Amino acid sequence: MRESPAGLISSQNMAFTDCMKTTDMCTEKKGIKRRNWRNRIGFLLKTNSSQSILHIMKNRSYRPTADDVSQWAQSLDTLLSHKYGKTAFCIFLKSEFCEENIEFWTACEDYKTQTSQKELVSKAHSIYEQFIKSEAPKEINLDYHTRNAITQSLAEPTVTCFLAAQRKVYSLMENNSYPRFIHSDLYRELCEAARGEGKLIKS
Repeated sequence: MRESPAGLISSQNMAFTDCMKTTDMCTEKKGIKRRNWRNRIGFLLKTNSSQSILHIMKNRSYRPTADDVSQWAQSLDTLLSHKYGKTAFCIFLKSEFCEENIEFWTACEDYKTQTSQKELVSKAHSIYEQFIKSEAPKEINLDYHTRNAITQSLAEPTVTCFLAAQRKVYSLMENNSYPRFIHSDLYRELCEAARGEGKLIKS
């Protein structure tokens, strides 16, 4: 069950702090996280679709350059604006059990492109059911005021009804997950692969 009182951060978003409790737990959790992202990126590397990271890294015409990957460290906005930077960040967030944050942020970006009231209503209720309501399958951590304001806005949703929540989630990623991603082994190996200095996953 997720913790619901305002002011508490969800157990998913706090997964990384659990390793601070004991050295043994830290070592074990780091090992699990590394295996998780290696397994996930390994799956992408082994796929043959044009969307796979392996395809990008092997094809000079499409793969991100060393400069591209280096720019991902400039800001979260720069990272998310790059298709494959965002993919790598998603993989990292999944390894930390907080992928609902990027999924919610992405859903909000899509929501703002809706062009009719009917589409807004449908999409707003979908986002609410998936991310906002209590015990939602991908519930994000929000304070009571923000959550309640969204609930009230569902009667007549507008393009800005999720804006406050989206900003809070973005700030959470920017101040917590993003710095850890930039200092992670995953990002280091992506940099090496972009420079042609190594392989992400050895067969």
